[in-house]
Amino acid sequence: MKNLKKKLHFRINLKSRHLLAIMTMFCVSSIVATFASGITTAPLADAAGMIIVPFENSISSIGQWLTDVQKSFQDKQNLIAENEKLLAEIDNLTTQNNNLLQDQTELERLKELYKLDEEYSDYPKTAARIISKDPGNWYDNFTINRGSEDGIRVDNNVIAGKGLVGIVTAVGPHWATVRSIIDDSSNVSAMTIGTSDNCMVTGNLELIDEGKLSFEQLYDNEGRVTVGERIVTSNISEKYLEGLFIGYVSEIWQETNNLTKAGTIVTPVDFQHLRDVFVITVNKQDADYQGMSTGTEENADEE
Repeated sequence: MKNLKKKLHFRINLKSRHLLAIMTMFCVSSIVATFASGITTAPLADAAGMIIVPFENSISSIGQWLTDVQKSFQDKQNLIAENEKLLAEIDNLTTQNNNLLQDQTELERLKELYKLDEEYSDYPKTAARIISKDPGNWYDNFTINRGSEDGIRVDNNVIAGKGLVGIVTAVGPHWATVRSIIDDSSNVSAMTIGTSDNCMVTGNLELIDEGKLSFEQLYDNEGRVTVGERIVTSNISEKYLEGLFIGYVSEIWQETNNLTKAGTIVTPVDFQHLRDVFVITVNKQDADYQGMSTGTEENADEE
């Protein structure tokens, strides 16, 4: 029994001690035998190539893809930055263009005021800016930024564009209100330039949608007044200075009384876009202009 145990112990010890040495010797012998016999290593290289080359190609492709992605991202960032720069330039150019358009509009308006100032150079005037108006699309009643401190008084005539706008109805130190001739309550004694026939121009907020005023009480028995006739403020007007341009006759017809005629007038003033006006700082009642007023019955109806 003891002898059997010794034999088993020897076998186990032999395997555990010498196994690694035996395997090492075997591997070395195989390598030497391979070189000695001239066996080629091509199959091993081919095997390595089949495994390593695709792996390297994959790594290379992934690297190129990452490079392309990075480049694409950089290009996108550059495009975004360039786009933002262009948008800023467009905004700047748009602002400059708007300013130029405003300046051009302002210049045209000032040119009109200058021409109007020259046309009525006989009258002293004060330029004013409209600062508020009654609700609605039209400037039938509005407030200007000039008042008694600027020499403005009630019943001063107001002009703009190429003709008569209205009359001052109330005045404060630095403001004044104006009722325009398109207001429904407005009546202006007027006359024709060609024939000196008198009529009454009345406001009509419905008719002004067509850019027109209405007139009535025109005595024209001989039928000399025709479309295109110029209408101005009359010499018999109580509150309006003589000769202020109102507009052109656009239509004319016989009134129901068969004695007088009525019709419509195209006004040269844009009553929807008024901004600047001239206030004539003398009244019809002033001493220098007393000779123009006759105090007739027609004057009492004028407002």
